[in-house]
Amino acid sequence: MSEPKPPTPTPGDNYKGWLFKWTNYIKGYQRRWFVLSNGLLSYYRSQAEMGHTCRGTINLATANIAVEDSCNFVISNGGAQTYHLKANSEIERQRWITALELAKAKAYMPPESDDSGDDCPAVPPTSGQGGGRNSEVQSTLRTLNSKVEDLTTCNDLIVKHGSALQRSLSELETIRVGGDFGEKIRQVTERATLFRITSNAMINACRDFLSLAQSHSKRWQKALQVERDQRIRLEETLEQLAKQHNHLERAFRGATVLPSSFSNSNLGNKGGSGKGDASDEDDDNEFFDAMEDPAEFITVPADPKYHRRSGSNVSGFSSETGIDDQSVNFDELSLASNSESPQPLELEPVRQRRTRIPDKPNYYLNLWSIMKNCIGKELSKIPMPVNFNEPLSMLQRLSEDLEYYELLDKAAKCQSSLEQMCYVAAFTVSSYSTTVHRTGKPFNPLLGETFELDRLKECGYRSLCEQVSHHPPAAAHHAFSEKGWSLRQEITLASKFRGKYLSIMPLGSIQCIFEKSNNHYSWKKVTTTIHNIIVGKLWIDQSGEIDVVNHKTGDRCHLKFTPYSYFSRDVPRKVTGVVTDKDGKAHYVLSGTWDEKMEFSRIMQSSKGENGTEGKQRTVYQTLKAKEIWTKNPLPEGAENMYYFSSLALTLNEPEEGVAPTDSRRRPDQRLMEDGHWDEANAEKQRLEEKQRSSRREREREAVRAASTPEEAVIEDSINDSPLKTDAVETATEANEVSEESTHQDNHQALWFEKLDDPISGETLHVYKGGYWEAKDQGNWDVCPDIF
Repeated sequence: MSEPKPPTPTPGDNYKGWLFKWTNYIKGYQRRWFVLSNGLLSYYRSQAEMGHTCRGTINLATANIAVEDSCNFVISNGGAQTYHLKANSEIERQRWITALELAKAKAYMPPESDDSGDDCPAVPPTSGQGGGRNSEVQSTLRTLNSKVEDLTTCNDLIVKHGSALQRSLSELETIRVGGDFGEKIRQVTERATLFRITSNAMINACRDFLSLAQSHSKRWQKALQVERDQRIRLEETLEQLAKQHNHLERAFRGATVLPSSFSNSNLGNKGGSGKGDASDEDDDNEFFDAMEDPAEFITVPADPKYHRRSGSNVSGFSSETGIDDQSVNFDELSLASNSESPQPLELEPVRQRRTRIPDKPNYYLNLWSIMKNCIGKELSKIPMPVNFNEPLSMLQRLSEDLEYYELLDKAAKCQSSLEQMCYVAAFTVSSYSTTVHRTGKPFNPLLGETFELDRLKECGYRSLCEQVSHHPPAAAHHAFSEKGWSLRQEITLASKFRGKYLSIMPLGSIQCIFEKSNNHYSWKKVTTTIHNIIVGKLWIDQSGEIDVVNHKTGDRCHLKFTPYSYFSRDVPRKVTGVVTDKDGKAHYVLSGTWDEKMEFSRIMQSSKGENGTEGKQRTVYQTLKAKEIWTKNPLPEGAENMYYFSSLALTLNEPEEGVAPTDSRRRPDQRLMEDGHWDEANAEKQRLEEKQRSSRREREREAVRAASTPEEAVIEDSINDSPLKTDAVETATEANEVSEESTHQDNHQALWFEKLDDPISGETLHVYKGGYWEAKDQGNWDVCPDIF
């Protein structure tokens, strides 16, 4: 039975939601509906009981709020009532704590007066700013009232004189020309003059009223905005005080972790936890466990004294904590400035890259037709249709690791190797952000296939990939930047099909070298799992652990990719990490998700907490406020119709002049698929694979010929060149090739890479030996084989 998702309202005067309340040792925690309103916390068995039955209420004005661990907290009003509560997660528990602390703080504040009427305030003016503002408002109101009275008087006079003028005009129309004509004219003139004077007076009064209202309206609006800002700041201050109070209590009790003896002693008091608990003993509701497996470590905010350090006392060494104040502040400022530094202005794009590719056609996948084409063929010769692919090769997917190259640019500027490790670790995580929706399979590169990514003028780096082996398939990658870093990796994929899912384990290492500091980093990739292979919607998960090692300084970052679990209440795709020096001392904590963003925080102190899973003792890190170090770029508009490609991925297969003949952009099957011609792409893909098999057989013949004696080679050449060669001899030769396939290694030599032993990391991998970019500048590709 699935539990409904609890509401997450904004903490304020009213807050509602589900919590687990301790009842007794038999039934343990039971699910209850809690309502926080007007400083009172009440609870019910269900939402339906809110109208008629309340199981208990605590007044927060006199209550004490205490935090036990990541999900548990206690509310007590001095012994008469005690509620032991548990939230679904630490985030939800923190929301409740914040709402309760705010409600408790507001319970001490007197209610605000409601002066929404039209009357003047009855409160007499007081001294100070408030009293002066009140007197000013009253004076303005008296002036406005007098102007309104003037307008009323002028209005009465206008009505009176207007009526008299109207009568005079009527009489003027009926009078005959005679002696009384001059008198009537004089009366009309006098009354018209009185009307004009009165009208002018009214107009002037209206003008004064309008001017006064406009001038004071601006001042009143400004005063109202000031009051609103002060109220918002007051609420934020109260919330921050509540959080700081909570953090101080947690730090005082050992950073959210209570000793086992204290926890057990508290359990003995939970049986009689106040009013309303007797009714819970008869409750038959189902119990929902809200606990999670504890993490390897816990992070809590550091002591406020670390935040109050100013520039006047930066230098020196703290005898209490053993932390160098100068290094703490300078490292933090350096890391913050690097994370917000703008891109250099001299790097401007020299060409307009494409932002769209043809939409993916709604192509029906007929599994029976695929199986029918496999009848009677060898397993190694069965071509996989492009229906499962995306129009990129594995070499291009490997180049996508450089989408967030800015992290390495910032790392190259770092003075501290520990700071640099944070950026390298974030770059390691960022390479998986493009895989969250990419369920399509990339094209397997042909042996000798290459792919260049030249962004030297735009982004300051160049990248080259080459398929250096076919059995097992292996690709070598080299990238260098003008900002002072280089990246190289050799990846070999191993896969295991488990029925419902497919696990892909990348073998080989990735190395990053910084020119200025000569720091040499290496790490390996985690396992990628594709779920719902047979039935359902495909989705991808990353799981495992990565150790990023600085071979020069001994610094290390241990990253853990938490696998997704349907029953877990933790954040999906979560990644956590700790940066330590060569002595094992922790300096930074990283947290976030591999598909969205990563944050880092500086560790001020660390201590040992209670035992976690499998009896391992968890470490509690007190850290500064977390800051964002990497965030994912948004996908382009319409990405769902373009294989969920990122902005960089859309440009990888864009036709480009001057690239090598072996470049992935020149693959005919991949180009046909991108254009939507899937039938032609399938036929072309089958042709290329058969051509590759023929080339491999020829290389194996040469390897056999080189290993045999000269007499055997002459006999073999005479048999192969003889026009009388029979079908039986040809069949025997092919059988011999098949038998020798397992005994003779492929003698293929990479064109742009050579296999070396790295003395720093102690690993063997293909390293770029040079010559590619010089050949491109000269336009000479004579050394490239014809693989397409």
